[in-house]
Amino acid sequence: MNKISSTTLIGGAVVVAMAVGLYLGVAKRGLPPEGLGMGLWRKIKRKKKPLRVYMDGCFDMMHYGHCNALRQARAVGDQLVVGVVSDAEIIANKGPPVTPMHERMIMVKAVKWVDEVISDAPYAITEDFMKKLFDEYKMDYIIHGDDPCVLPDGTDAYAVAKKAGRFKQIKRTEGISSTDIVGRMLLCVRERSVSDSHNHSSLQRQFSHGHSQKFEDGGSGSRSGTRVSHFLPTSRRIVQFSNGKGPGPNAHIVYIDGAFDLFHAGHVEILRVARELGDFLLVGTHNDQTISAKRGTHRPIMNLHERSLSVLACRYVDEVIIGAPWEVSKDMITTFNISLVVHGTVAESSDFQKF
Repeated sequence: MNKISSTTLIGGAVVVAMAVGLYLGVAKRGLPPEGLGMGLWRKIKRKKKPLRVYMDGCFDMMHYGHCNALRQARAVGDQLVVGVVSDAEIIANKGPPVTPMHERMIMVKAVKWVDEVISDAPYAITEDFMKKLFDEYKMDYIIHGDDPCVLPDGTDAYAVAKKAGRFKQIKRTEGISSTDIVGRMLLCVRERSVSDSHNHSSLQRQFSHGHSQKFEDGGSGSRSGTRVSHFLPTSRRIVQFSNGKGPGPNAHIVYIDGAFDLFHAGHVEILRVARELGDFLLVGTHNDQTISAKRGTHRPIMNLHERSLSVLACRYVDEVIIGAPWEVSKDMITTFNISLVVHGTVAESSDFQKF
């Protein structure tokens, strides 16, 4: 009886070993074991190895369009690695950047969909750099928007990745670009000379909502190619950028508000520090009319929803009040269960009150 049991055990072990060997042998070739569907096999492989995707860019004067591109790229895979193009490469291919490298790095690292960042990335994907991405960084795909990226010699910056079959394309966010923002800033300066002849609220509405009589009549602005915002917010886009989670029952809620116009590295730093003061960071973005009244008729450069999306994309922010009131009232503190109200070292005005 003992001999039969021993034989059965040994035989069973041999069968199991053969099955495991067969499984591993098939797995090495990338094929599913017999009886296992390709769909299920891919899910099993995905659990063993996360799908890593790479996206690069200049990210100069970073805005919500950049953030939306990174959000889409992250949705393609499980981990998003972002390459920030060096100052030297940008100068060689496009001209000098407005924002220096270290600030662009801060901005990209602060985006909540980014897992890793590579500094001083090349402007174009070369054979050597692509090999480094695949071998050293274990990338599966290289991603870029559907807008063409052409080098000074007329060639495609992503031709190598496309030829290798490791390129995926996402949709570009229309209505915004770094060049567009510079155009808005130039418009702001240009129209200051005529601000006295405009009604305060009227001029603010024209600027924030994309109407400028001088531009629409074909004046000097139309020749320069600059324009103002025609951004139309949708509930879906706001949901895409939101965390979708509220504070816990005993959360220490920190509140900070501001314009957050032309969202930059300084904004990121103050939001990071504010988030460390509690468990949940609630950020208020003031509406266009309030900012215009407090800072001048030509502000803000970015309208309310554009500014709110940039804030929402920041990894330190949990929730945003869109169109927050200028004054923080006791009712507001009670409604949102705010534990602490904070502000930067430079107050928006001299009538700021501490609570």
